[in-house]
Amino acid sequence: MTLDDLRVFVAACESGNLSAVARDLSRTQSAVSQHAKRLEAELGLPLLERRPRGVAPTRAGRILQRAAAQGIGHIEQALRQLRELREGDGGTVRITTGATTVRHFMSEGVVRFRRAHPHVKLEFRTENSSRGCFNALAAGESDLAWITVGTPARGFEQRPVVELPWVLAVHEDDPLASRSVIEPADLADIRHIQLPANSRSRHHLDRQLAGLDIALASTTSVTDWDTAILLAELGLGHAVVPALPGWTASGPGALRFVPLPMLPPLAAGWAVRQWDALDPLTQEFAGTVVDSLTDAR
Repeated sequence: MTLDDLRVFVAACESGNLSAVARDLSRTQSAVSQHAKRLEAELGLPLLERRPRGVAPTRAGRILQRAAAQGIGHIEQALRQLRELREGDGGTVRITTGATTVRHFMSEGVVRFRRAHPHVKLEFRTENSSRGCFNALAAGESDLAWITVGTPARGFEQRPVVELPWVLAVHEDDPLASRSVIEPADLADIRHIQLPANSRSRHHLDRQLAGLDIALASTTSVTDWDTAILLAELGLGHAVVPALPGWTASGPGALRFVPLPMLPPLAAGWAVRQWDALDPLTQEFAGTVVDSLTDAR
């Protein structure tokens, strides 16, 4: 039984799909299966139940998954601290974020943390979905992930930090730019600039709009909020986006942000494997970002 066997096994339990785990870890499905088979042979118990649409842990598998998930984070953290002790550096904080997260949520926090810890390494990894962030955490490639907080994700802890009201980003010449708020009927004829299909913010928005019986017509799609806003500023459509920290009601240049009060706000914040397994530096970085956002309100 190796740490790698346990890491792959936990990932398989959380994903429920060996092909997805193999893809996320850049391995073959056969190699992923071998990790589980070695554990089953050593323990003398079936750990994964093969199903038509994937796998699920057996009763014995759930016992091992719970214990392994708790232990892997502590072990990997200890190994990293030992490497840093051997190499004599000041430590490393590894963060997985979306494409625009650092600009909108972390810029002041990063500056404050760097001033307090000039020798600590900050490693940023970019993912374009919350699932990608979770995969980086599960693979031990990151300590923290900044995500759109949604439904509970098995094996991860989520901590909301900010709530972001929705706004409609429009060019200043658009008829809707002069409105104080946008009503549901106003959305009927907009040229919607669509968010990524695999993003939690898109799922949240689609769910809320469906509840209001609103279907948005879209001929444009983008991979991040900033691109959607840029296209709206150029007059190429309308972007339904969260009001990110630092934005004003007027917006920059020819852009206007008009509130959408009918839509519940979107929550954003931290996700980790296990909070009490984080080293003090990583906890301090997370807290510094939270404090900087609180001070900016």
